[in-house]
Parts: sequence; structure tokens; C-alpha cells
Amino acid sequence: MENKNIEILNMVYLRGPNIWAYRPVIEAIVDIHDLENYPSNVIPGFYERLSAWLPSLIEHRCSIGERGGFLQRVREGTWPAHILEHVTLELQSLAGMPGGLGRARETSLRGVYKVILRAWYETLTRETLYVARDLVMAAIEDRPFDVAGAVEHLKDLAESLGLGPSTACIVDAADDRDIPAIRLSDANLLQLGYGARQRRIWTAETSRTSAIAEGISRDKDLTRQLLQACGVPVPEGQLVADAADAWETAQDIGLPVVVKPSDGNHGRGVFTCLTSQAQIEAAYAVAVDEGSGVMVERFIEGDEHRLLVVGGKLVAAARGEAAMVVGDGVSTVLQLIESQLNSDPRRGRDEDHPLNVVRLDSAARLELDRQGLSGEAVPERGRAVMIQRSGNVSIDVTDEVHPDVAELVSLAARVVGLDIAGIDLVTRDISRPLAEQQGAIVEVNAGPGLLMHLKPARGQPRPVGQAVVEYLFPAPEDGRIPVVGVSGSRGLTPVVRLIAHLLQLTGKVVGQASADGLFLGQEQVGAQDAAHWDAGRRVLLNRAVDYAVLENGGRVILGEGLAYDRCQVGVVTGIDPSLTWPEFHMVEPEHLQRIFRTQVDVVLPGGTAVLNADDAAAVSLAPLCDGDVTLYGLQPQSDALKAHLAAGGRAVFAHDGSLVLVEKGVEIPVADLSDPAMEPLQDDLASVLAALGAVWALGLDIEHIRVGLRTWVAR
Repeated sequence: MENKNIEILNMVYLRGPNIWAYRPVIEAIVDIHDLENYPSNVIPGFYERLSAWLPSLIEHRCSIGERGGFLQRVREGTWPAHILEHVTLELQSLAGMPGGLGRARETSLRGVYKVILRAWYETLTRETLYVARDLVMAAIEDRPFDVAGAVEHLKDLAESLGLGPSTACIVDAADDRDIPAIRLSDANLLQLGYGARQRRIWTAETSRTSAIAEGISRDKDLTRQLLQACGVPVPEGQLVADAADAWETAQDIGLPVVVKPSDGNHGRGVFTCLTSQAQIEAAYAVAVDEGSGVMVERFIEGDEHRLLVVGGKLVAAARGEAAMVVGDGVSTVLQLIESQLNSDPRRGRDEDHPLNVVRLDSAARLELDRQGLSGEAVPERGRAVMIQRSGNVSIDVTDEVHPDVAELVSLAARVVGLDIAGIDLVTRDISRPLAEQQGAIVEVNAGPGLLMHLKPARGQPRPVGQAVVEYLFPAPEDGRIPVVGVSGSRGLTPVVRLIAHLLQLTGKVVGQASADGLFLGQEQVGAQDAAHWDAGRRVLLNRAVDYAVLENGGRVILGEGLAYDRCQVGVVTGIDPSLTWPEFHMVEPEHLQRIFRTQVDVVLPGGTAVLNADDAAAVSLAPLCDGDVTLYGLQPQSDALKAHLAAGGRAVFAHDGSLVLVEKGVEIPVADLSDPAMEPLQDDLASVLAALGAVWALGLDIEHIRVGLRTWVAR
């Protein structure tokens, strides 16, 4: 009996650069059993069902290289594993994540394939692959399938896993600058950069954001006092003890006034333009529950604005507008709000919408009461009804901001002490100085939302993520420490140990992860085998580390991926053709080449690949390096070394009894191997040469190298 089924046997999440891509992927082992005998063109109605369920597959070009290419392959006949790949990518795309890389490759076992998929989030890609399997099987078996429901499920999952738009725009800007990003939690806490050069962000707060400044910004009265003392225009106001005190203070200040919590956020409990004792007392009753105290301030005429200051510079500004409806003589105010305001596609309850849904909160009901209305009232035709005076800040006005206003908001951020601040001010015309129109700064906020500047309801989006990244990493800073990756079939651990020893003589902190354990500086923090992704990532997360030296065997590359995205130096000690990893279906010599080229592929353009000149397979990786190449070898007269030196390349080898560094025909002796003190180096000379090539590429001076070798053999 035939088994026409698609079975997912295993999934491996490759969290870093791997044999397929620079980015994380999932490699699934898929058995299509007897469907190997049934390409898509012999399954009745399959093409019609699949193309009807997922019409957007028309955009997949596939190997044909043109729009509709994949569906042409389906019509002409292709196998379920290939179809599974494309369906998974398309479902991910429909869920809101770009499809990205996909591959389907046969293994040596009949009917068993590797399906490789870009994994933005591991959980999402795993779930999407199972959904895709069910969809493809339903199309094969001519069964119904709820595509819309499946896509909605995946959308919800993607939304729960994804970064918020404020954080995502900063990460995208960092990626554009080739600055690595590491997510540190399920929330929006991220690390940009590695080791001692890292910075951290949490939405729009950074590792440079002062806790004291954040505390000041939450205290509205303290903020107002500090700004006023520095000459920044702020509304007159003060904290009040109770409702009676609020009314008395309002009379002293002069009506109309604003009543708000002294430490609230998101505009909750804020009431504006209050003109009567009843309104003020009612507002106080709500505001007192939203914070630890209540403030009464002079009401400022004008529009609400939000100005974003990053690193002392104004980078974006948005204006709000009042939310109003117009009566039709039939609908209630609540119905008008839904039909005229909340029907706007720009409004929503999540961070993807620049405008909030309008609801009749206590402030809005007070506003209606002032107009003699309620939510159930029916305004006459043509009557304009105010719903919200403030909020709805999403009209870009960055280019209109007067230079004096820009200087004032920058000063306000500095007074509070915030590196990134959202400054709320009220003024009639942002293109004129505040003093001319009695405008004022009403709040200074830490961790401001960036969505209004990324997706304004009107006007030009602003590159606020780029501004944050440029502040954290002024060019040419890239947040990278020198990372040395050591890979190959043999002798990795001795190379890692010697490189780390030589680098420690610089006085810097070296983190190393190898089969010998995990080391931070001179301290061993883990005695077990640390030649794996988790240990490498621990080194890169440590804020004390100046250099990272990491061992990456073939099993790490195949089963986990590299712990870093790019490296300054990549060492390949050799490629043993007798090695196989059958559990990864890697059993041919050409497979080994693909494994260890991963280490060379990730060398930065300004970096160096250090390759074993005595190993032809290792030398063949040289053209794949984006940076320079240094060869090392025990045979100084080898064809590979001679050709490399003739082309002006660097090399390290033993010559006339000495270890020498050679560049442009100049030999630099490093150690005399005939010296009895240096004899122990000959026990593993290949590892010594590899380590010398790596530290030379990092710019370690010759005297440091010589001292390092002496102290190494004297241990």
C-alpha cells in the first residue's frame, strides 16, 4: 500500500551564519514517501487548488527567473518538498514577515529532502511549516482548507513575536550600517554591537538614558520647575491637595486651566480647557486615580505638538489636531464617532496605526458635557462637535519648526538629562518662536513612541531609527569588537588558546570559547566543552570583552550556526576529506567545502582569512573572502605559498630555522626555533603559525608577539 504523505522528520534551527545563508534559517528534513512518484502535474486539480488558495504565489519567480515561474513549475511538474518550501515562504509573507531565502534539496535517501527556510522567528517558521504541510496535503487530497483562518493564526503569532515598530526601525537602521543586533528578551530589549562596544536599547530608551533623568521626566511638577529655572517657557501651575485646592489654584492661575496627573502617561486623566468649578472638580476625581498626585496648569491656546530630540538634536516633529464630528440629525455622537473617526484606516489599537481609536473616556465626556451633549445625543445636521482637544498627534511638521523652538526643545531635553526625549509643547504656529505666541513646553517624556514619525497620518516619514543609531554609533563606529573565528577539521583548540594568550598581552579582556572551556580574561568561567553557539554568544554579550576568540567545528556550523554575524579574522586549519556527518546528510567531500567556507564567507571586508597553505581545500576558499588572505604553512616552498607571495599577499611559515612573517618580499623574524627556549613550539608548529597569522592580521606588533611566544612556552 502506497504512503502518500509529507512527513517532517526533524527541524534544526541554525541561529547564525550557516552553509545556507548569513541569516538564521530552519533546516527541515522532510520525507515525502511515495509522493516521490507523483510530481504535481500528475495530481488532478492540484495546480488549480493551490493557485486559487494562494494566488500571491504568482510573485514567486523560482529557478525560471520571472514572475509566475514557480506556478509554471507546478503546472509542468515538481515535487512536494519544493512546493512545501514555496508555500511556507508565502504563508510567512502573508503573516507579515518577508519570505526570504528558501531551498529544497535532495538527500542520498530516496524521497527525503532538506527544506531550508529563512527564520525571522523560530516559533513562527516552525508553525508555518506545519501549516504549509497541511495545506499542501489538502491540495493533494482534494480536501477543503481554511486558508484565511490559517493566515490569521500566523499573523497573530507573528505579531506576538515581533518587535514593536519603534524598536524595529532602530534595528533596521543598525542593519543598514552593518551593526549586529541581538534580542535579549521576548520584549523590546536589544543589544546593538558586541562586547565592550555594545549599546542597548529598549524601545526608544538606550543604555545611555539616565535613570535619574527618567525619574525626573515622570514627575511633571519637578520637570516644570527645572525647565522654568532654566528659562524654558512652561505653563504656570502647581500640585494640588484636593478638589477644593484645585479650584482655588485654578482661580489664582486664571481660567481656563488643565488638570492632569503629576506622573501619568499616554494622556490618561488629562483634562484641558476647563472653565468651571464643576468641571475642575470632576476632572480632579479622575486624575487623582491615574497617578500619585494632581497638577493644575494654565491652559495654553494652540495645537499640541510632539518633538523628538535625539542626542541633543531635533530630528522630527508632529502636530496634533482636535477630533471632531459633524451631526447629520439622525446619528448619535457615539455612532458619528464610529462612522466619521474610527472608520479611518489610520486608526487602530496597535502600534501599526498612527492614530488611536477614539473612545468616550472621561475627558471626552466632560468635553461633550461642556457642549450640552452626551454620547447618546443626536446633534443637529451640520453641527460641529468637539470630541477630543488633544491627542491624535500624527501630522509631520518637521520642516516647519522654527530654529528657536528647536533650540528650546534641545535645551529642555538637556535640563531633564534625557538622551532621547519626546517634548510635548502647545503653540499656535510651530514656525514662530514660542515667546511671540505664549506657547509653552508642557511635558518632557522618556522612551517616546516613534510611530507618529515613522507613519504620520499626513506628511513625510522621518528616519528616526537612523538618528538613534547615528547617535549611539557616530560614524565610523560599528559597535564591533575584533572577533576571531577558528574553524576546520583539526587542531582548533590549540589555535584558539594561543591567539587568546597573545591578545591578552595587550592588556585588553579576551573572551574565548573552545573545547577547553569558556574563559573571560584569565578566569575560566566554564570547564566543560564551550565550542558551541551558546558559549560564543555569552562572550559577545559580555560588556567587558574587548576581543572574542571562538572555536567553530563542523558540527557547530551544521547544527547551530555561528554565534556572530561577521568576524575580523577567520581561520581555517584544514579540511579532512574523510570526515562525514551522516546525521546532517553531509557525506561527500564537496559537502565539507561548503561547511568550512562558512567561516570565510563571514570575514568582514576589512578583515582577513587565515588559511592553511598545506591544505589544497583550505587554500581554495581564498577567493571567497571579502577581505584579505594570509596563508600559513609548514612547507615554505609550496606552490600555494609562492603564488600568494608573488601576488603581494601575506604569509607565515618557518624559514632557515626561524618563524617569519612575510609581506611584499620582506621577511620579519619572530622566533628562532633553534633556541632551546623555543623548542616546545615545534610540537605543534602548524597551530603556532595559524595563531601568528591571526594576531598579525589584528595588528598586534612584533614585540608583543615575541614576548607572547616566550611566555607561552614558559608556562
